[in-house]
Amino acid sequence: MSGFTKVALLLASLALSACSNTGVFGGDDTLGGSTTEANYELGSVDDPNSVAHFQSVVGDRVLFTVDQSDLTEEGKQILLSQANWLLANTAFTAVIEGHADEQGTREYNLALGARRASAVKEFIVSRGVAGSRLRTVSYGKERPLEVCSAEACYAQNRRAVTVLQADLSG
Repeated sequence: MSGFTKVALLLASLALSACSNTGVFGGDDTLGGSTTEANYELGSVDDPNSVAHFQSVVGDRVLFTVDQSDLTEEGKQILLSQANWLLANTAFTAVIEGHADEQGTREYNLALGARRASAVKEFIVSRGVAGSRLRTVSYGKERPLEVCSAEACYAQNRRAVTVLQADLSG
């Protein structure tokens, strides 16, 4: 093998070994920085600080029984997780949407949705989240998830949904 070939192979191996030396600067050395040391993609369901994680893992909705705005035990557990997530992610605010099934008048369902949203807000505030970070809105029966005249559909529409918003005010 000639001297030139040996030098070329040495340089090539040095270049390749430099490429495989990850973590030299103490973090993710990939272009774009799309993953972290915890090995998940930012913004993915696996990212504990992402909206996708909040929606899928924490849970963004609680369900209610017929004509009620009282929280169920399952609902309280979801809201406790929501409160903890909001306490850890202070760059977010939330709108709590109150919904009702299609039974009853428009006015009755708007009031019921408002009571449901308020119950959720009060619970989250009682766990330490600033009330100024939360606001409520009622849609009554105007935005159903399921459209059919069966209890399975009605049950999915009796809900409160916590919708996250990035706080861009500073």
